[in-house]
Amino acid sequence: MEYRHLLVRRDGAVGTLTLNRGERRNALSLELMRELIAGLEEFGREEDLKAVILGAAGTAYCSGHDLRELHEADAEQHRETFATCTRLMETIQQIPQPVIAQVQGIATAAGCQLVATCDLAIASQEAGFATPGVRIGLFCSTPMVALTRSIGRKRAMEMLLTGRLVSADEAADWGLVNRAVPAGALETETRALAGRIAEASRYIVRTGKRAFYAQIELDQHRAYEYTSDVMTQNAQAPDAHEGIGAFLGKREPCWTGR
Repeated sequence: MEYRHLLVRRDGAVGTLTLNRGERRNALSLELMRELIAGLEEFGREEDLKAVILGAAGTAYCSGHDLRELHEADAEQHRETFATCTRLMETIQQIPQPVIAQVQGIATAAGCQLVATCDLAIASQEAGFATPGVRIGLFCSTPMVALTRSIGRKRAMEMLLTGRLVSADEAADWGLVNRAVPAGALETETRALAGRIAEASRYIVRTGKRAFYAQIELDQHRAYEYTSDVMTQNAQAPDAHEGIGAFLGKREPCWTGR
């Protein structure tokens, strides 16, 4: 598939999608969101890919929704935009591969939501994060969903009510990103993380990612019931037998993806 605002790259078991709308600070237009959904779904179907990196070209990672597009839209177009954004965020968590945000610059509003939604995130120390909608009369209600689940109520409310810019180091301390690294090390660190994930069985990682999001909103007892069933099924998988056998035999496993 040809994309207008998205760069696609495959390096062995790692796929990379790069937002390429730098002239608009990678704002999430309806077209770009649809391209991202298509790109993620395309990667999700590829058996050889074990991890996905979501990066961005230019100085900003993502400035959120395209305000010019929103300003000119009617109510039906607004509904379509926010429904598509929801579908994008859900797609990130539904594809079998872990998605790693590689954040080189500012991520604001729905851009901050994008980072919070990704399974993992590595940020340049030059990056910053904010939900500044309150300052322009459009409260960041949908970004709030991912943000609250990522950093907790009090910190999310502070970001949402003040719109202040949170540094990369602070974002790492809060758990919005996994870690902040020097700008020159961003790609190396992100690819190292993706490569580490790619060493595991695709089937086992897919099982774990699905279980993670299924259990996270359950109460503790139901979460244990659910994950016990998952582990019982997992233990019967060929790759579980191979992995345990390889560990006991002190050798490298040979994954089959089953």
